[in-house]
Amino acid sequence: MHTRANPTNSHLLGHPAGGLVNAVITLPTGEQPDVDTGEVHFIGNATTLIRCAGFTILTDPAFLHKGGHVHLGHGIYARREVDPACQVADLPPLDLIVLSHYHADHFDDVAARDLDKSIPIVTTHHAVEQLRPLGFANGHPLDTWESQTVQRGDARLEVTAMPAEHTNNFELQDMLMPVNGSLLDFFTGDRHLYRLYISGDTMLHNRLYDIPQRHPEIDLGLFHAGGTTLFLTVVTMTGPQAVRCAEIVRPRTAIPIHYNDFSVFRSGLEDFKQSAAASSVPIEYHYLIHGERYEFTTSK
Repeated sequence: MHTRANPTNSHLLGHPAGGLVNAVITLPTGEQPDVDTGEVHFIGNATTLIRCAGFTILTDPAFLHKGGHVHLGHGIYARREVDPACQVADLPPLDLIVLSHYHADHFDDVAARDLDKSIPIVTTHHAVEQLRPLGFANGHPLDTWESQTVQRGDARLEVTAMPAEHTNNFELQDMLMPVNGSLLDFFTGDRHLYRLYISGDTMLHNRLYDIPQRHPEIDLGLFHAGGTTLFLTVVTMTGPQAVRCAEIVRPRTAIPIHYNDFSVFRSGLEDFKQSAAASSVPIEYHYLIHGERYEFTTSK
C-alpha cells in the first residue's frame, strides 16, 4: 500500500464572514510537475483517479470485487456487477481523496481496510463524522460553495463543494446521506490550468443552474448516472437526466460514470448515449469503460 507524508496546516481557521473553513493543506514538494497534460482513469462506479498539475486525486473509493454486496442502509443491499479496474495496492501515491458522500458503494469496506488513513479526505460533514471511527481522522468537511485549498510549491488545487441533492422525494431525504458535487480548479502560480466538475450522486434540481453562473468555463464534467433505484424511487440521475445536467452545467467535455456497477442501477450507458446523441447543446461526449483513461491538455 502506498503512503503519503502527512500534510501540514490542516486545522480550521476563522472565515472573514464568521464561519469556519478548512486551512490550506500543504503537501511536500517533489519533482517539477507536468502542467500541460492530465488524465482521468476510470476505475469503476464513481471511483476515478485524477492527475493534473502534479496532484493525484482519488474519488469515491470503492474496490469490492464482482459478486460482493454493500449495505446501503435500511435493510437494502446492492450486489457489485463489475470488477473495479484495479485495487488499492495498484494505485500510485495519493495526495487527496474527494468523497461525494458516505455510502458503501462510494467508500466500501475494502477502501476502509486498505487505504492509507492519513490521506486528506474532502467530503461532507456527515462523512467526516462517519469516517473518524474507522481511523480516517484527516477529514476536511465542506458545505455548498465552500472551498478547500491544497498547495504543493507553486501548484495549487481548489476543491469547491457544488450543490447536490440525492433525492427529489421529500419522504426519503432523511434516509439518504448528505451529498456534495465537487469542482476541482488546478493552478500553477497565478495561471489557471483546468476546471473539472464532478456531479456526485445528485438528481436534477434548481441549484444546478447556479453552477455555470458562479463557475463558468468548465473544461470537463464527470456525471453520475445509473438511475439508482431505492424503494421504487430513483435517487441518482438516469442517463437522460445526466445529459440534461451536462446541458445545464455546460462543460466542454462530459463523461458519464457510475452507470453499471451495482444491481440497484436501472439506467445503463446506452440510455446516456442516446440522449447525448439527440442533444443540441455543443458538448463533446466521451465514453470510458473500466480501466480506460481520458487524457487532456491544459492549454486554453
